[in-house]
This record gives sequence, C-alpha cells and structure tokens, in this order.
Amino acid sequence: MTTPRGTIRRAPVLGVVLIAIAVLGGAGLWYLFFRPSGPPPVSLGSMAPSTAEARHALEGVWTTDPAASSTSGPATFVGYRVREELANIGATEAVGRTSDVTGSLTIEGTTVTKAEITADLTTLQSDSNNRDRQLSRQALETATYPKAVFTLTAPIELGSEPADGQTVQVTATGDLTLHGVTKSVQIPLQARREGNTIAVAGSLPIAFADFGIVKPSAMVVLSVQDNGILELLIHFTPLAG
Repeated sequence: MTTPRGTIRRAPVLGVVLIAIAVLGGAGLWYLFFRPSGPPPVSLGSMAPSTAEARHALEGVWTTDPAASSTSGPATFVGYRVREELANIGATEAVGRTSDVTGSLTIEGTTVTKAEITADLTTLQSDSNNRDRQLSRQALETATYPKAVFTLTAPIELGSEPADGQTVQVTATGDLTLHGVTKSVQIPLQARREGNTIAVAGSLPIAFADFGIVKPSAMVVLSVQDNGILELLIHFTPLAG
C-alpha cells in the first residue's frame, strides 16, 4: 500500500505547525501563570519614614532626588500602565517606568508657585525587553520624542503648612508635553512631607489620540487599549546652597 505523495509533502508542514502551536501555547502558559507580576499602582506607601533630625523650611526650592529612601522600587519614577489583550491568553497589564526624572518645585509661603518635571522616556523599563524596544519606534516613539515634560501653569494652594507625615490631596494644573504634543491637564496628587523630603504621587488617564499616539502592534499582542495611565512618584529634597 502506498501513501499519496501529497500526504507525504504535507506531513512535515503539519509537524512544523504543531510544534509552533506547542511552543506558543507553552509561552502563553508561562506568561499567564509564571511571569513576575507587575508593580502595583503608584502609592505613597512606598515612602520610608524619614530619619532626618532637622526639619527644613517648607519655603524655598526643592529638587528631584532619585536616591531618596523607598521601601519598594525606585523612589522617583515616571511611567505608564496600559491594558493589553494577548492572543489565546487574555488581558494583562503592561507597566513601564523610568527613574531618569529631573526637575524642581518652588514653594512661597504655603503655595507651590513653580514646578517643572522632565522624564527621559528612552529609559522606560517594563517586564519585557521586546516591549521596551518597540516603544522606541511605536506608540511613544521614544527615539523621536525622548522626553515628557510637565510644567505647572497655576499655583497650588496648600492652605496651611502640612504637619510632618501628613498626606495632603492637591490638583496640579499644567502643560503636559508627550509625544511632541502639549496639552493642558489636571493631575490629582497626594503629597507628604517627612523631615527633609517631600514625596508626591499621582496618576493621570491618557487618551492616546489626544497626544497623537498610535497603538502599538506585535505578533503576540491581539489588541491594546486606546488609553493608558501616566503614573509618577517623585521625591524632592531641598536645593543645596
């Protein structure tokens, strides 16, 4: 009995397809069950208690301090949080952050009168090196638009000087430049002072279309939401001098 020639030719092809399915299925199961979970949403809970003996005057210029103490992850970062839909796996959450953040804020009395923060998006890191590389030419296109900048355009009134360890809720109104587009935004913030450190945390929903961002695409990514969340956790210390 002979086997049809077409069947012989199809056999290696079917074998390759089955192997590919097995590999992709195994990769999917690893991604779903064994990959490290992403960091939780931004919170002032990551700020360690201050050990400073002297309390610096609130009034003055405060600058970003990436080396400030933190009990979980980088003490200062700007990043993103976006929902992804992976083929045959389901929804996951992509989180990327950079600690390359510089800037300052100026306080006069109990009013924040100036603030400007710049983040280097070329050093954004997530749990996937491939995703990080893709962002250089897709979505944020960090190779073309390497910086994100927020500039305060309206003063923030604190009302009274916060007590040490007290968390205050404020809203920062300013211009956000992202992907080469500048928009006026209002960012809800939590701020807390611990001795000689001020920690500020916040998150802002971002509609990609508002900043001319096109959703990224990849073989294993079925879809990406057309919006995300900008997150920040910034520690400030008094300007020396």
